[in-house]
Amino acid sequence: MLTILGFAMIATFLVLIMMKKMSPIAALVLIPALFCVFVGKGAQLGDYVLDGVTDLAPTAAMLMFAIVYFGVMIDVGLFDPIVRGILKFCKADPMRIVVGTALLAAIVSLDGDGSTTFMITVSAMYPLYKRLKMSLVVMTGVAAMANGVMNTLPWGGPTARAATALKLDASEIFVPMIPALLVGLLFVFVLSYVLGVRERRRLGVLTLDDVLEEEKETETVLVGTGGGSGDGKVDMRKGATGGAGSGTDAPGGDARDEDDARDEDGFQGLDPNRATLRPKLYWFNALLTVTLLTAMIMEWLPIPVLFLLGAALALTVNFPHIPDQKARLAAHADNVLNVAGMVFAAAVFTGVLQGTGMVDNMAKWMVDVIPEGMGPHMALVTGVLSLPLTYFMSNDGFYFGVLPVLAEAGAAHGVSPVEMARASLVGQPLHMSSPLVPAVYVLVGMAKVEFGDHTRFVVKWAALTCLVILGAGMLFGII
Repeated sequence: MLTILGFAMIATFLVLIMMKKMSPIAALVLIPALFCVFVGKGAQLGDYVLDGVTDLAPTAAMLMFAIVYFGVMIDVGLFDPIVRGILKFCKADPMRIVVGTALLAAIVSLDGDGSTTFMITVSAMYPLYKRLKMSLVVMTGVAAMANGVMNTLPWGGPTARAATALKLDASEIFVPMIPALLVGLLFVFVLSYVLGVRERRRLGVLTLDDVLEEEKETETVLVGTGGGSGDGKVDMRKGATGGAGSGTDAPGGDARDEDDARDEDGFQGLDPNRATLRPKLYWFNALLTVTLLTAMIMEWLPIPVLFLLGAALALTVNFPHIPDQKARLAAHADNVLNVAGMVFAAAVFTGVLQGTGMVDNMAKWMVDVIPEGMGPHMALVTGVLSLPLTYFMSNDGFYFGVLPVLAEAGAAHGVSPVEMARASLVGQPLHMSSPLVPAVYVLVGMAKVEFGDHTRFVVKWAALTCLVILGAGMLFGII
């Protein structure tokens, strides 16, 4: 019964947000509360929610201060050279822009943190997508898939969890998987090229003059899945689709000037003359960021503490006057509130799933339905199961709750634990768009895309990417 209710709760949530019948925050709170009552454990709802909030509070704190930190770094111009390089490559060609999005997301993903990747990628690419009227869900989908493949890095989380759960060495799992993961990353670039060509056919290859002339002649701007500002000029301060981040300032600085900023080769997403720039402090900010990322990878301190200290130091040095600090905090307050609110709402969902025992029963059912004849192929089965299981539950739930059970079943048929661990990484490109991943709310919030639109677009492509990695792993004899 708990198994059925667990799947029914997840299905109800996904259907309602994809059909836009409820907002993600409302659905994350009300649907699990309702199903908790159906299970007959309504009296324990408070305990489940508090347990979920306790588990996710460090994540919420990390995201809050990470948004402030990287928001300040964007404001002061740390990432302007990256933006200029990407925009120089992209020019006004939609195909290059989509490929550039995947490339930028993959490079930034080397730090192992999805939220950081999405903040920098969206800040760099969002103005270009808006101006060329490209589909914003293409941007969010490509960024999520590239980050999903790179999320398998040993310091990204899943590999470390698999190693811990099965008592293996992380390098023993990851290093042999590199060829398959490279094939997956290459597939993301090829897919980006295909999606970019599709956007190019829809929009054509434009020049800056073409775009500016068209903006003067039109009353509305259509951006993929929704409408624009409707005033004849793209307003960077308004959401294109009324999504989670609607109404916030554009990522990366002063929205008043950003829309007019450009460089000699085409577009300039960040205003090169904004008042928040701190060119004299560029190398200090670069060193601070490198130190912060190094400390995060080396685990010198908990990540929330690192970002809290980093945000405080960045604000103090770059904006020594308190009114200026307040202005920067206010500029990023909407993003902070949207993301933190979504994380705590997700705590209700995960708290009920785990507290009522739904997750355990769903995992046990999945293992039980595996035919006996599939025993020798448990690595393949694990790779396939990693797609839905890592999408419908947290990485902790899958790697610490399900993977050991699957590995035990595989061991009974002669399948080594290390093969099972490698296969368990296959689902990460899809996992990064799961409603249970806090970073995805940073992505859709800053891109001003409805979560349902993002989900509807990305699921099929992310699942295909996962299967490509699985196929490559089997072809190379890794899995």
